[in-house]
Formats: sequence, C-alpha cells, structure tokens
Amino acid sequence: MDRLFFETKMIADDAGLVSGIAWKFGTPDRVGDWIEPGAFKGASMPIPMLFGHDMNDPIGTWDVATEKSDGLHLTGKLLVDEVSRAREVRALVKSGAVKGISIGFITKKAAARTGGGRMIKALEFLEASLVTIPMHPGAKVTSAKSAVQAISIAAAINRAAAQIGRN
Repeated sequence: MDRLFFETKMIADDAGLVSGIAWKFGTPDRVGDWIEPGAFKGASMPIPMLFGHDMNDPIGTWDVATEKSDGLHLTGKLLVDEVSRAREVRALVKSGAVKGISIGFITKKAAARTGGGRMIKALEFLEASLVTIPMHPGAKVTSAKSAVQAISIAAAINRAAAQIGRN
C-alpha cells in the first residue's frame, strides 16, 4: 500500500466532524508523485479514518470524498462519543499539533515522471489518516479551534487532576 502524507486545511468541530483536502491537484508531493484528477473516481465510501496509518488505531470514518478542481476533499467523523483515542486526536487537531491528512491506496495505473516520482492515473483508495507531518510541502494548514482554546482545556484538565490528587 502506498502512503502519501499531505498537509491540508482541516477543520474539526466539537462533535467530531472533520473535513479537509486530502490531495491537492497540480503540485507534487515531497517525493515527486502527482495524482491526476479522476484517479479517485469510484472510491467506495466510507473508508477508515486512522491515526498515523496505524491499522490498529481507527478513530472514525471518512464518509464523503469529492473531487473538486483543487483536489480531493474529504468529510468524516471522529468517533468522539465512542472511542477515547478519537477524543485525544480531536484535541490534537484543535490545538494545531495534528495538521495533516495522509492517504493510503494501492496504485492501479501510473507512469514515471521526468524529474522523479510518478504520475498516478488510477488507484484504489483504502484509508485516510490524520497525521502530524504531512508529505505535501505546498499546503496551508489551519485549525477550526485556536491554540488558546486548547491551552484553556489543558489548564482545566490540570486543575481537575490536581483536585483528584488532593483527595
């Protein structure tokens, strides 16, 4: 399975809804690979949402994949009410510590590119992971929640832990 890390604009809300651009068309990733528009055609959704491509760390599902002129857009849900790890990852996304989406796929049709890398024309889309270090250098990352809010949450947790320690 190929794994490509791509930094992307990603939004996560309190209910665990996540959206972002999983692949930006028109520019290569760090190893020179390009994925052509149309390569994601026929993607069978939903697919697993993993953390760091760890098949033993599912944290949600990606339910919608849409190819637009700028790239592949994904929308999904972190299972924050059911999976404690999903709550942890949501906090990491909100704080800006986790900024990227990386896709896992099997290449079905590709050609070598002049200058290195591949031009991927067809693939089987298997999973998309939330990651800390994405592969694509040209993406801009923002978070729906500010670091100030994340620091506030961390302070509240520290206060609660201190109370527990006193009892």
